[in-house]
Amino acid sequence: MPGGEPGQVIDARFELRERLGRGGMGTVWRAMDLALHREVAIKEVRPPEDAAPATEAMLRERALREARALARLNHPNVVRIYHIVDLQPHPWLVMELLPGDTLASRAAGGPLPWGEVIRYGRDVLAALRAAHEAGIHHRDVKPANVLLRQDGSAVLTDFGIAAVADGGSLTMTGGIVGSPEFIAPERLRGAPDHPAADLWSLGITLYLLAEGVSPLRRASTVNTLAAVLEDPVPPPVRSGPLGDVLSALLVRDPAARPTAAHLDAMLAMAAQQAAAAPAWQPAATPETRPTRVSPPPPGTPGTGRSRTALVAGLTAGTVLLAGGLAAALLLGGGSDATADPDPTVTGEPTDREVDPVPPSPGTPEGATPSPGQTTAEPTEEPVEPTEEPTTDAPEDGPDDDDGGGAGADAGFWMAQLFSEPVESGPDVRDQRLAAVRAEGMPEAEVVLSDDFASLNPGYWVIYAPGPFADGRDALAFCADRGRTTSNQCMGRYLSDDPADGVYICQPGDDGPSGRCERE
Repeated sequence: MPGGEPGQVIDARFELRERLGRGGMGTVWRAMDLALHREVAIKEVRPPEDAAPATEAMLRERALREARALARLNHPNVVRIYHIVDLQPHPWLVMELLPGDTLASRAAGGPLPWGEVIRYGRDVLAALRAAHEAGIHHRDVKPANVLLRQDGSAVLTDFGIAAVADGGSLTMTGGIVGSPEFIAPERLRGAPDHPAADLWSLGITLYLLAEGVSPLRRASTVNTLAAVLEDPVPPPVRSGPLGDVLSALLVRDPAARPTAAHLDAMLAMAAQQAAAAPAWQPAATPETRPTRVSPPPPGTPGTGRSRTALVAGLTAGTVLLAGGLAAALLLGGGSDATADPDPTVTGEPTDREVDPVPPSPGTPEGATPSPGQTTAEPTEEPVEPTEEPTTDAPEDGPDDDDGGGAGADAGFWMAQLFSEPVESGPDVRDQRLAAVRAEGMPEAEVVLSDDFASLNPGYWVIYAPGPFADGRDALAFCADRGRTTSNQCMGRYLSDDPADGVYICQPGDDGPSGRCERE
């Protein structure tokens, strides 16, 4: 299947001038719009020579989906699409040409100044908020998919694997597409698309920019996926005022992450702190870049039998190179996308498709199984919990009508044990609650997060009500019952005030961290 050539005119209008980058799924060109006399970027969505017909069909659908998603958005921080040329044997996307840099190449020089990272973060967050309001989940937020204009503003691109509210399935196997180290853990476990997953990916991106290292990248794709699911995110040490933001974002329970509006307020506060303390800024030089975080050594809690089973399960699952062009290819003077980048500081490898790993009943998203508990092996379809709700559940348990715990009064500390997306339905919610109660938490209750402003909407939140004096008291309660990680228990303040969403107390090796007492 021949590709484009310099001088070729596409659709009698777009003259190819210069190849900007080439990857396994096509090429991006600098081109001239002969009708409007302006330069554009044109993406030639061309599959490999030996691609199967199903792959060609998937790539065509991906291109059309990207065009539809971008057409629905009109935002300064989202790359603009001008036109789609739906020719045979492959389509062409005509897009805004951005002559700046990518965040991936900016990150290659080591940690960036805090103020710069915060500015990029707010730009990408603004793009995500616009996308989410339009019913679009990006699903592949990473430095390589963020371009920089000449004025320094960040632009989110590559919506090729976005989930559109009225769109169908994109993958061929029911797997998940994305870049392994940036995928939210709940997406690996097959949870429905939710804005919180994009915010996790943004958090990993900001961590890389501020710390100079990708916290969950490992030597292989399988180990990276295992790390995303269960390894603790190393506490930030170079991020200054961004430290609290990263800690709040990078929790595996999506219901515990800040909302987009709350996150923007946190970033605004961090920007003020960074501006007030310029002497704290890290030197953006390679010498300041920390070494890569290594996987935990054998014998570390959470890395024994359960981790072996998890890695084996991931190995048995589908890992498919799904292609897709990196955003860097839209740049003037960009480099070849097939080059092998520095794995310490970039988001490569690019899109991969992996089967979701089903969680065992009652285990929070990404939680390390307790001693003696093995991790479920992945199957073709996510495993549904088989345990039925106990017949002797407390009278205040959930039912299909009231959502369970709806009568809980706001204004107290709780020990948050698990969150289940509302889309999962009341039957799954009831099974989760029954499993948590059977695991030594008979006092567990459930509330609908939409009813409380301090919680992220869209989840059933399973919790122990206490009473607890503060977040540390809630963690101590959980520790007495063997729940000692942030994936198994967190202290949260349940309230009708959205400002109380900051009160999240997390366990750690060096003691509780976060906002454990109300100010």
